[in-house]
Amino acid sequence: MLQRPRRNRKSEVIRQMVRETHLSASNLIFPLFIIEGKRQKTEIASMPGIYRYSIDNLLREVESCLNLGLNSFDLFPNIDDSLKDKYATESYKEESLYLRAIKEVKQNFPEACVITDVAMDPYSSDGHDGIVENGHILNDETLEVLGKMALAHAQHGADIIAPSDMMDGRVGYIREVLDENNFTNVSIMSYSAKYASAFYGPFRDALNSAPKFGDKKTYQMDPANQTEALIEAELDEAEGADFLMVKPALSYLDVIKVIKDNTNLPVAAYNVSGEYAMIKAAVQNGWLNEQKAITEVLTSIRRAGATAILTYHAKEVLVNKWL
Repeated sequence: MLQRPRRNRKSEVIRQMVRETHLSASNLIFPLFIIEGKRQKTEIASMPGIYRYSIDNLLREVESCLNLGLNSFDLFPNIDDSLKDKYATESYKEESLYLRAIKEVKQNFPEACVITDVAMDPYSSDGHDGIVENGHILNDETLEVLGKMALAHAQHGADIIAPSDMMDGRVGYIREVLDENNFTNVSIMSYSAKYASAFYGPFRDALNSAPKFGDKKTYQMDPANQTEALIEAELDEAEGADFLMVKPALSYLDVIKVIKDNTNLPVAAYNVSGEYAMIKAAVQNGWLNEQKAITEVLTSIRRAGATAILTYHAKEVLVNKWL
């Protein structure tokens, strides 16, 4: 045999030499959950090792991550039901929990990259990502709320705005609002292909943001569709997005790849709460090797074409030096 591919696998040194996919701290974004109060740190039952933090403890967590070389954070608020209404007005109120958190992180750690979630569901009394009228989600009316939310985030220091709502035209609308208010340097990481997935359950527990009726299938994408993801990604790119995101990641590696093959923009992927919970449950039952499973999952997402990976594993892989 003239060709023996095993020769390039015969030692760790050679395996590292020919390795095609590399994963480092710079590829990771750590989602963090915020709650009101002081000295609060409560574990999320369905996401072992992941916590909701009051702002004072959020700052400690961010500092701990920065010391590990983990520099990018996506913030998500757990809002009391008494503050929720039909139009998600709490999302852009001065001195709201989320805006205070953004401001505190950027003031204390200007070197940190703060990514903010733009969607109505954490603040909506209906639990949906858009304004609800007679059981229907109103697209264009929702854009005005999303624009106010994005502008408030930018005013309080957000580096990247990440609209996760899946309303048509929201990237262009938000880009226009930001530019008109002199926030031309604030980036948009669009959830371009966000699927109506079964893997969001633990996240909705973390935020107490499940829809109060129905589901999100009229705005989140059908899991059966791939070509539709290209349409969404092309529209977002044309409207001014700086990153295109696929969510979830593991069941949609093909979508990550097809978008990566058809854009020059960086592609992000969200390794979501259900994917995290599955691994943790299997590890707790002794069914998987934790280090090998987690690093394989993250490598697969990177190999598919994701430049940035939002993952709840971000800190633990650095603490344990698994990369």
